[in-house]
Amino acid sequence: MVLIIAEKPSLARNIAAGLGDFRRRDGYLEGENCLISWAFGHLFSLADIEHYNPRPEGERGWTMKNLPCFPKEFSYELRRADGGKTVDDGVVKQYKTIEMLCNREDVDLIVNAGDADREGEIIVRTCVNKALRTPKAQKRLWLPDQTPETVRAAFSEMKDEVEYDNLASEGYARTYIDWLYGVNLTRLATLRTGTLLRVGRVIVPIVRAIYDRDMAIRNFKPEKYYSIASKEETGGEVVELQSKLKFDGKEHDKALAKCAEYNAREARVTDVKRKKDTLSPGKLYSLSKLQNVLGKKYKMSMAQSLEIVQKLYEEGYLTYPRTNSEYLATAEKGKVRKILDNCAKLGYPVVFKDKKTIFDDSKIESHSAITPTYKIPDKSKLSELEMQVYSTVFRRFIAVFCSEDCVAQKVEITVQVGDLETFVLKGMTILEKGWMKYDDASQKDKLLPSLSKGDIVNIDFKPVEKETAPPKHHTIESLNNYLKNPFREEKAMAEDTVGADDAEEYRAMLDGVELGTEATRTGIIDNARKSGYIQLKKDVYTILPDGEYLIESLDRMNISMDKFKTSEMGRALKRVFRGEMPIDDAVGLAVGEISRYFAPTPELPIEEDTDTGFFGDVVGKCPLCSAEVRRTKYGYGCSAYKEGCKFRVGAYICGRSISKRNVSLMLESGRTSVIRGFVSKRTGKSFDAALRLEGESCVFDFSTNNQ
Repeated sequence: MVLIIAEKPSLARNIAAGLGDFRRRDGYLEGENCLISWAFGHLFSLADIEHYNPRPEGERGWTMKNLPCFPKEFSYELRRADGGKTVDDGVVKQYKTIEMLCNREDVDLIVNAGDADREGEIIVRTCVNKALRTPKAQKRLWLPDQTPETVRAAFSEMKDEVEYDNLASEGYARTYIDWLYGVNLTRLATLRTGTLLRVGRVIVPIVRAIYDRDMAIRNFKPEKYYSIASKEETGGEVVELQSKLKFDGKEHDKALAKCAEYNAREARVTDVKRKKDTLSPGKLYSLSKLQNVLGKKYKMSMAQSLEIVQKLYEEGYLTYPRTNSEYLATAEKGKVRKILDNCAKLGYPVVFKDKKTIFDDSKIESHSAITPTYKIPDKSKLSELEMQVYSTVFRRFIAVFCSEDCVAQKVEITVQVGDLETFVLKGMTILEKGWMKYDDASQKDKLLPSLSKGDIVNIDFKPVEKETAPPKHHTIESLNNYLKNPFREEKAMAEDTVGADDAEEYRAMLDGVELGTEATRTGIIDNARKSGYIQLKKDVYTILPDGEYLIESLDRMNISMDKFKTSEMGRALKRVFRGEMPIDDAVGLAVGEISRYFAPTPELPIEEDTDTGFFGDVVGKCPLCSAEVRRTKYGYGCSAYKEGCKFRVGAYICGRSISKRNVSLMLESGRTSVIRGFVSKRTGKSFDAALRLEGESCVFDFSTNNQ
């Protein structure tokens, strides 16, 4: 008897539809020689800190006394509900069903049918490892889509589960590392600030990317400059010549002089090139590239688009969605031919194309690009949003395999202005739409004046006043592209044509440079939104006050979780996947990094001290009412604030952390020591000063007297 364990009930139903007749039982399906059961996604999660390091007796809530926590061996527990207080009854019941089936005497083969990725791999593995009392043969059902035909084919070609050990190792290593970062640093940051700060290996770099961009916009100071340009008619058509020269905002006279110099020369057409060219369609979609298009065109959030594409996959209309590749595997050529046959029957002009720009095994990690399957949906049964998603994938597939070429007339006109500058004007006219009839394209007609070689062009160059523009807010597309390769220029990442060289992008992807993965990135960004760190309006991300507080608090605590360190950990995980590094070594890298944040800080001279302590720390007596002064979210304040006492001191003044020791000294003697490194908000210059008590707060004291 074969026992198949699917990741979710919907997948179990689709497997049953592909393999034959099954009868419904309580928590599983039963066929002639086959049983199918399922998880509800994660039935298990890693145990919390208190499982390894119990709280000291009498302590309640989070405490520094059981931090940091670096388990020698990680433990899984059944998933809890109610904020972690109780185990979900449905989870317990389903696990008991799986446990019973795994240990049935007539079951001699267990099949892992988790989703075809690292997460799906370990979801089912963990269930089986927990449930199985004696070893049994295990295989893996790997489904690129959930159509009955694919299920039957995959079932007949199953590999031993051991062949997916490296994938599982990466999945477990990633889970352990994310747990170590999340629970240790979330608790540390929260205990220091008194505010729940969700600190994770990937969520922080995501929020930081949006924070950095928004701060650059907020602090941007536009500067005026001049360019020179000519827009004169020649033969009844305007010829626009834009010089590459730029002049400072104070150099108007210099720009005028340069215009006079240009206008004194003859402008002549030195070359005209016209040629017909065949334009290539965009590549097939990876998940992030599909989300980019859906966000830009339909303003769909990443969470919304993933939910829809996942549903279309589970209904058998699209292939596996959580893929980072825009290419198909060479082994899929036969399947693609069948899909194209169905498309042709619907009247689409398609033909099979065996090209390296479509089929390339070297650019596939685990899954091929998202494509339609041979199962075509009834449009009337899809919602408007579902149709938008399906149609976007389907039309790109048609464009890639379209038998009709998209032909354009390209024109390039070269105009020489004396010996001063050469201007190249480029234009294009679409002659035959071809694949462009089925898929959106960025190429648009751009008409040029009718000029011939040797023509004299009328010119009248004038200074044009312009202003430097601030960076643009992150969009779904720009953030997604940044996360795929945070070290590549944004402009280069925006390329989406077959002719574009994407070798660097795929090398980085396979090496683990990306922040997060195609499977996890959407959920992490959505968590950042739900946590109130960022917001998404239409397709534009902006930072929120809580997001600013998160990043600035981590900076003050010297908790550095930038793209460099996150990518370094991503590379280690890929080495685990390739079998080049054991799980323990990858986890050891994370332990070493996290340990730094819990190491005792050296005792600095008081004028250099920046330790602001922990939320709730008592630092002295209030000079106004004698109540306790405590560390608060933003600084130090009187504990009698509810009774009306307004005494407070900021923990961060002019870019400088004010230490507990200095606040205590000020409360005792009326003045801190001289503190180094304040930065003037007005001039940007640094200065040293003491702080002196004055009324409800404190003021700068520039005297040299330390008393």
